[in-house]
Amino acid sequence: FQVFPKLIAYDDVRVRIDYPASMWAQYEARGMREEEKAEKDGRKVVAWRYSNPQPQKSLRRNYSVYDPDKEVGFAFSTFKTYADIATAYGARALPKAAVTERIQRLAAEIAKDKVSQADQARALYEWVAKNITYAGNCIGIGAVVPRDLSFVLDNRMGDCKDHATLLQALLAARGIKGTQALVNGGSVYRLQKIPVVSAVNHVINHISSLDLFVDSTSNWTPFGMLPYGVQDKPVLLVEGARGGEKTPVPPPGANRQRIRSELKISQDGSITGTIEVHQKGQSAVQTRAWARRMTKDMEEDFVKHTFRQQGMVGRGKFEKEHPTELSDAYRYKIHFTLERFTHLPGAGVFYINPLGGAESIQHALQPEMELEEQDIACTGGVLVEDYVIELPKTVKVLSVPDDMKVANSFLEYKATYELKGNVLTVHRSLDDRTKGNVCGPQLLAEYKKLAEQAADNLREQVLYK
Repeated sequence: FQVFPKLIAYDDVRVRIDYPASMWAQYEARGMREEEKAEKDGRKVVAWRYSNPQPQKSLRRNYSVYDPDKEVGFAFSTFKTYADIATAYGARALPKAAVTERIQRLAAEIAKDKVSQADQARALYEWVAKNITYAGNCIGIGAVVPRDLSFVLDNRMGDCKDHATLLQALLAARGIKGTQALVNGGSVYRLQKIPVVSAVNHVINHISSLDLFVDSTSNWTPFGMLPYGVQDKPVLLVEGARGGEKTPVPPPGANRQRIRSELKISQDGSITGTIEVHQKGQSAVQTRAWARRMTKDMEEDFVKHTFRQQGMVGRGKFEKEHPTELSDAYRYKIHFTLERFTHLPGAGVFYINPLGGAESIQHALQPEMELEEQDIACTGGVLVEDYVIELPKTVKVLSVPDDMKVANSFLEYKATYELKGNVLTVHRSLDDRTKGNVCGPQLLAEYKKLAEQAADNLREQVLYK
C-alpha cells in the first residue's frame, strides 16, 4: 500500500501492477485516474496516474487516528478477506507453538504453585513479559514466520510473533486453550476495504478459556489489560474467529487518579507540605514503567528537578512503592519545601494547582485544544484533586474561587472551596465517561465547550493581604 502526500507537488506519478492472470487479486485507487486495465499473454495489468500540481495546506494536527481509505493512494492484495490473512499467518506460525519437552518443563516450573487457570495464565504471561526482551519487526514483508522457540529461549529475545508463539505454547503445556491474534499496532482503528497485511502488523494472544487478550511484548502492562495502542481495534483471531472481533477498552472509571496535597504557607511566603498520588488503570501502569527506570540519583534529585521545571526552587523527599510488580495500581508521595511560593509579607495572590509534576485537571481538559475535522485517539477517566492549604494567622483571605459544577452527556467538572479561619479546603473532580478510544469531531466540540467553561474556575486565584 502506498500513499502520496498531499503537501508535496507531483507532476505525474504512475502506478503499474503486472501480475499472473491465475493469481486472484483485488485492488482500488483513491484520488487517481485509471490509465490501463488489460489482460494479455496470461498476465493482467492495472495502472493509475496521479498528479498534485497545487498542494493544499492541511489543517490537521493530530494523526493519532489514521484512515487509509480516506487518503490518496492505492491498495493491492492477493487476499480475498482479512480472515485469509489470519489463516495464512497461522499456517506458518502455529506449528512453531508445539509443546516440546523443554516447553513442558518450563511451563511446569513457572506455574508450579498455581492452581486455577487464571493464576497459571498470569504467571506464564508475566514470565514471558519480564524475561523475553521485545526486539525486531513483527508482521511485514518477509517477516511472517516466528523463530524456533529454542532460539527465543536461548537468546531471551524475540519480536511480537515470537512472544505470542512462546506464550501460546506455554499455555498449551498447562492445558490452557489460546490462540494468536493479529491487530494494528499503530494508529489504524478501522480495517481498510482492501485486505492488506500492513493493516494488521502486530501479534498478541487471546486466552480462549478466559476470553482475555494479552500482549506480552509490553513488559509493564499487567495481566488482564492491554497497552493503550492495541485497545479498541479490529482483531483477527488466528483460530476460532467469530467475525467482527475488537480488542476491549477499560470500562468508564477504570482509569483513576487522586492527588491529595496538604500545604502550609509560612510568613516568608515559602511553603512546606506533602503530596500523595494514588493511581489506578493506565496512568498507574505508565507511572510504574517510569519508576522502574528511575535510578537512585534520579530519585534523590526528583523533587528538586520537578520544581525547577515549574520555575520554582524546592527540595524534598520522594517516596514510591516498589514498581516491579505488574499491577494496575500505584502510589507515591512527596515531602517538600518550596521557596518563594507566594509574596509575603504583604498583599498577593496564588493559584491552586497540583505541585510535584502529576497530571492536573487543567492539563487534562486542555481548553486551548484545536478542533479536528477527523477522529482522534482519546480516553476517559476520573481525576480528583484535594487540597488543604493552611495560611499564616496574620494573613487575611479576601476571596477564593466560587464553587462550580458543569456537565454534559459524558463529562462532568465539579469544584468546591471552603475557607474556615486560615485553612482553605479545595475539592475538584473531572469525570470523563468517554466510551472507546476514538473521539469524533462532534464529541470533541462538546469536550472543548465544557473545558472552556471550567477553565476560568481553574485559573482563578486566592487573594489575600
